[in-house]
Amino acid sequence: MRLVLIFTKFIHSRFFRNLRCLLVFIAPAAPTCRVAPSASRKAFSLVELLVVIAIIAVLLGLLIPAVQSARESARRVSCMNNLRQLALANLVHESTYRRFPASLQWSGGSTTDDSANAVWSAQARLMPFLEELAIGAEIQRQLSVPYSSATLSNGELIAGLRIPALLCPSESQTQIRMKNGAPYHAPLNYAVNLGTWLVFDPATRTGGDGAFYPNSRLGTGQFADGLSKTIALAEVKTYTPYFRNAGRSNVPPPATPAEICGLGGDFKNDLPTLGSGHTEWVDGRGHQTGFTTTFPPQTQVSCSRASGDYDVDWTNQQEAKSLTAPTVAAVTARSHHTDVVNYAVMDGSVQEASGSIDPAVWRALSTRAGGETN
Repeated sequence: MRLVLIFTKFIHSRFFRNLRCLLVFIAPAAPTCRVAPSASRKAFSLVELLVVIAIIAVLLGLLIPAVQSARESARRVSCMNNLRQLALANLVHESTYRRFPASLQWSGGSTTDDSANAVWSAQARLMPFLEELAIGAEIQRQLSVPYSSATLSNGELIAGLRIPALLCPSESQTQIRMKNGAPYHAPLNYAVNLGTWLVFDPATRTGGDGAFYPNSRLGTGQFADGLSKTIALAEVKTYTPYFRNAGRSNVPPPATPAEICGLGGDFKNDLPTLGSGHTEWVDGRGHQTGFTTTFPPQTQVSCSRASGDYDVDWTNQQEAKSLTAPTVAAVTARSHHTDVVNYAVMDGSVQEASGSIDPAVWRALSTRAGGETN
């Protein structure tokens, strides 16, 4: 407010009026004016002009960062509102069906043909309870159809639709992945909580300790820690490079991010033409629409490849792609906000976590029945 008052006084000053008159000599199209009279002289000096320019430069130097900060603050608030809407839609889903959505539904049969596994994501199943009513209705009608062939009535592929409610305004990489010149997949910034490390064991058909896992039928009664103390969704970055399908049989949680690069698997980098993590909002697999709390938010998991250095995620095995190899994963919550990641809890409220949060606290927030008292 003080800057505004100073600036207002400045533009009404004699110096500023004289500066405007200087434009007559620089730009012929400028309007004519008369220099403000002075008791001592009828012109202003070069020193005065330089002082005026310096003041303008200082004011701009103060105002531009403030404007940028205000814009980011507004984007972060909008991002939190998106999370709140998704968390409330999750509650409405539970109220309607007496259970929260599963991360995906898998018949347990074929592991090679997606046409036998309509592995729609939890986010896709929440569309009917958001403002995306037309898209949600079509998804509801086609839940038994693979998302790779599900379309709207006009023939548009649902998977290739950009959903504004799934994108944070601070995210710059929102481009749609294309295939044969047509929209193929659209990214997202809000992932469901898959727990601390284990996501799903196909051999025993058991899920992890998070709020979502394949084939789950969790109701409010299964959240012994309380809905207000369990994360529902958190921010992730689109186009995250990742490793997948190492297919290990027994992998303990890594103690440090440095261990991830040695776990192996197929590498998917961050080029849209090759595909990567959090670029398929319809796909219920963890590296696309989920996250785990193996590492605190904003943790950098650095891996070097011949093509460059990458901040990566890691998934031992894609869900519904093996009858034996467990899905354990380090898929980290990340955002474009300074040091913080927004997250929504199961009761519908939205909070933020700093990158410096205690790792044990972050993991405790992701468990539905970990027995934590705080």
